[in-house]
Amino acid sequence: MTDTRPLDAEVLPVGLDGYLVRFALTPEPAAMTAARRFATRIEETAPEGVVEIAAALVSVLVRFEAAADRAALLTLLQGMAREIASGPLEMPDPARRWTIPVSFGDADGPQLAQAARAAGLSEAAAVDEICAADLRVLTIGFAPGQPYIGLMPEHWNLPRMSELNPSVPAGALVVAVRQFVLFGAESATGWQQVGRAAFRTFVPARAEPMPLQGGDAIRFAKASADEIARLGDVPDRMGGAKLEVLR
Repeated sequence: MTDTRPLDAEVLPVGLDGYLVRFALTPEPAAMTAARRFATRIEETAPEGVVEIAAALVSVLVRFEAAADRAALLTLLQGMAREIASGPLEMPDPARRWTIPVSFGDADGPQLAQAARAAGLSEAAAVDEICAADLRVLTIGFAPGQPYIGLMPEHWNLPRMSELNPSVPAGALVVAVRQFVLFGAESATGWQQVGRAAFRTFVPARAEPMPLQGGDAIRFAKASADEIARLGDVPDRMGGAKLEVLR
């Protein structure tokens, strides 16, 4: 995911102990790349006094100790944000890659056919394209551990549905606006359900309750409905997901 267009970066005060570094007001691909790149850099080399870094789709919240040098931190954040916004924009190399089994279509993906049709693909071609895509966790939000994963090619820029689906199950893989969300619990959604995984993004009793991290690479692997049902019975609720450490 590369974009050479320049962006405007803003660094805005948030209360007494934070700055919001914002690259856009809407989820534009270039801004999402910039936000992920900024978050990765500041996580790897956190300035003195920073106590929290929280990335969203097109912005990053940076909180700091009361004793921190606020003016110096502002200058540092502004310089870093402008450098990243000037481009060219490329996603940072991932440190980790997950492969997550998913059952597509039928009862596990009741809206695969309509999503594929809207993307101009057959169901089989849509699944192949999803599983071949080099995706990233763009941010985690809305619910504990819940990832927003992208980006798919432009023909997957599907709108949200005009009416809410009142309930999709835990593990539902839903798609809209070139992104996927993998639900950790039953939920209402305006996105289209194309598959289902046994992987649970948030399990409080697990040694690592929320295993996914922003910037993680994601690959979806086609699995049968029976396999997903079997993986769902494994106590760790990892659903057959495999983690590869890249660096």
